Amino acid sequence: MARLNDKQEEARGGRRGGRRRRAAVEARGLEQRPFGQLRNPYPPLRAVSDDELESLHQAALQILEEIGIEILAKEAQALFAAAGVALPAESERLRLERGLVEESVAKAPARFRLHARNPAHNLEIGGDKVAVCLISSPPNCSDLDGGRRPGNAADFRKFLQLGQSLNAVNLFGGYPVEPIDIHPSVRHLDGLADTIRLSDKVFRAYSLGRQRNLDAIEMARIARGVSDEQLDREPSLYTVVNVNSPLKLDGPMCQGIIEMARRNQPTAVTPFTLAGAMAPVTVAGALAQQHAEALAGLTLGQLANPGAPMLYGGFTSNVDMKSGAPAFGTPEYMKAAVVGGQLARRLGLPYRSSNVNAANSVDAQAAYESVFSLWGAIMGGGHLLHHGCGWLEGGLCASFEKVVLDADLIQMIAAFFDPLQIDEESLALDAIREVGPGGHFFGTEHTQARYRTAFYAPMLSDWRNFEAWSEAGAPDAARHANRLYKQLLEDYEAPPLESAVREELEAFVAKRKEEGGVPTDF
Repeated sequence: MARLNDKQEEARGGRRGGRRRRAAVEARGLEQRPFGQLRNPYPPLRAVSDDELESLHQAALQILEEIGIEILAKEAQALFAAAGVALPAESERLRLERGLVEESVAKAPARFRLHARNPAHNLEIGGDKVAVCLISSPPNCSDLDGGRRPGNAADFRKFLQLGQSLNAVNLFGGYPVEPIDIHPSVRHLDGLADTIRLSDKVFRAYSLGRQRNLDAIEMARIARGVSDEQLDREPSLYTVVNVNSPLKLDGPMCQGIIEMARRNQPTAVTPFTLAGAMAPVTVAGALAQQHAEALAGLTLGQLANPGAPMLYGGFTSNVDMKSGAPAFGTPEYMKAAVVGGQLARRLGLPYRSSNVNAANSVDAQAAYESVFSLWGAIMGGGHLLHHGCGWLEGGLCASFEKVVLDADLIQMIAAFFDPLQIDEESLALDAIREVGPGGHFFGTEHTQARYRTAFYAPMLSDWRNFEAWSEAGAPDAARHANRLYKQLLEDYEAPPLESAVREELEAFVAKRKEEGGVPTDF
């Protein structure tokens, strides 16, 4: 499979067994780069000038000062009141003075580390590093064999196994598909327990009320086998808060920001601003609103715990004005993703973006919209790539085949990030001299010594001519991805989990279920 180091092979059942599994998988056509974060060596793109960027920032501050934002949690209102914000008598709309906002947001760190239960899967958030998430939270899933179907626990666990097996996936951005056959009151308990058992990568807590956050934090502590104090020093899970655009933070989201910040666990504050629907139809207006909403959530987190790690999130795109359906991977989305990165850097914060598309099947539209989304997110300076693998149908469906296709795209980006070697050997003057005019380089010593490592060969590409391809009965990309995802599941092995940790986890889940889980009426 992937090129595992000795410690990883031993953890997977022994050095010899790891090598046998690797050889077997590579023989069947699936080669992975080693697990690791993308390191982006290129300067981020700039879509607007410094003056234009400052105009966006000042417009957002003006929105918060003059128009305000509704804060629907009493505890959050109290934090703002303690910071000097006036609370209206008959309204929950708070107007935030720009000095408070800028002073508060400046306290958040520019980078931080996320700790997994397997230290080999720890992640750096910020700087030149990129962390790639599996898809998060669609209500449906699909593959070529079973078609489109509602999310369920069995498919949920398969996605977890797939995400654990793919080295391109650094962490879980939430439930890869919503297991709707588990009651909502205990879904987070079963879902996170499965995540901990089936994977040793970082995971996400859902900010759907205080208790879900508290349960997730405790389960992360149990999984790592650390004290509360150590967990508070070492961020080990994260959450995403989507502002209720336009200009509203609801109670559960506020509670999520507060509880995660108090325990020093990061929140990605991400307004869901669709131009023409929940935001102005112009990209500039949508970005100004996005920035204002993000600033409000970031300020709340810093009021709860100054210095708590947080991320600036951007999810601005446009809609189809005929149907109202979200559109992704569009030129407008790419521009917004790049400017979102500029705004995050203006604040000195890590940036969360996404790999999204609006295609209904694993087809050309799914591929090219994802490539455009990835280009905007990565070259815009994104640090956390949410929905990195598997997104389909505008977020309504998680596709097993799309997970593999996106993992391949991530590996291609990784190869693009590899430094270009220019030295005496790579310039190959001796090889050019040997071949001379009109020859070819297939058989030269220079080529033969390097052909295995010269280029990245995408997993789903087939570069035979049409006649050879058709005579061999080769599958198209979607069917090839179908074979590869099932191959990964066949070869999956659960990561080791200490018996004491397993027992404590099971006891905690059982206790919380006996207590009734969480209320489902917000």
